[in-house]
Amino acid sequence: MFEDGRTVRVGLIGYGYAGRTFHAPLIQSVAGLQLTTVGSTKRGAVLADLPGVTVCSNMEEAATHPEVDLLVIASPNESHFPLAAAALHAGKHVVVDKPFTVKTADARSLVQLAAEGGRLLSVFHNRRWDSEVLATKAIVESGVLGQISHFETHIDRFRPQVRQRWREQTGPGAGLWFDLGPHLIDQALQLFGLPQTINAGFAVLREDGETDDWAHVQLNYKSLRVILHTSLLVSGGGPRSVLHGTLGSWAKFGADVQEKQLVAGIRPGSAGFGEDPDPGILYEGATGKQTKILAPAANQADYYVGIREALWGRQPNPVPPDQASAVMSVLDTTFQSGATGQVLPLQLTYKERAAFTVSQY
Repeated sequence: MFEDGRTVRVGLIGYGYAGRTFHAPLIQSVAGLQLTTVGSTKRGAVLADLPGVTVCSNMEEAATHPEVDLLVIASPNESHFPLAAAALHAGKHVVVDKPFTVKTADARSLVQLAAEGGRLLSVFHNRRWDSEVLATKAIVESGVLGQISHFETHIDRFRPQVRQRWREQTGPGAGLWFDLGPHLIDQALQLFGLPQTINAGFAVLREDGETDDWAHVQLNYKSLRVILHTSLLVSGGGPRSVLHGTLGSWAKFGADVQEKQLVAGIRPGSAGFGEDPDPGILYEGATGKQTKILAPAANQADYYVGIREALWGRQPNPVPPDQASAVMSVLDTTFQSGATGQVLPLQLTYKERAAFTVSQY
């Protein structure tokens, strides 16, 4: 990898919402990472925010740029595979925004290519560093609910008007589930491991909608059911995450604050960054007595700290590629289930199965 402490030169492809809001500020907040190159057609916007970087209007040029050690890909989903492949062939280390790729076979191809070249390959599953996700994990691991029987998590929004952007237009990798499904799937697998079977349903509920804007997915374990849900027609809504167990229940209202803070220009290290004002609520099983439990503070920059540490040889990859390709396989299976109306098993490689702890559920 790198000599311990050597500055890692970072290239970023894509300066839309994800690149501008998440990747650029998070990378810049981590000592040892230097953002040197941006692949974007928005030259003026890039230089206004990031004076001094090299801007490439040709994305493949950015992917193979000689002043880049680590390439971060935050461009439209369909471009992830060819750009990542080009960078790996050029000897770059690579971070890909979720979803990893559009096709599971492409994800597996990238995993093999990175292994053959001895390059780091990782996927930006940033919600692992969200307060809501960390709070849910802490409750599960505490054992306070006993044996968990039901987990339900939502990412719902109220956007009744179809917007003119690639995510909401017909095309490979478009749609709400491709956007948010990887987050929800990764959270479930981190908490409970791999399910036995999957059933899913998708719908286009908004007038003039071209892609799915409603998704309801069930992961089936031996003694646990996990519900993953997302919709663009929910105002207000209920809790974001709910756990039920043999000793009680727990619910978390309110989303992680980091995205709003980053949009507002608040950066990691600033006072109050990542501090969640909405506690989880523990419900005692026999009495229903409620106890508020503060959510832990969170910092998505820790993902890039983990990438730096992995490149310096100090720690493992924070999101190993076999975990990311397993998420892709689950995502692919949900779409197959939704299309056929069937309950389906997972088709995973040995390494993908080994990437997650075998579920006790």
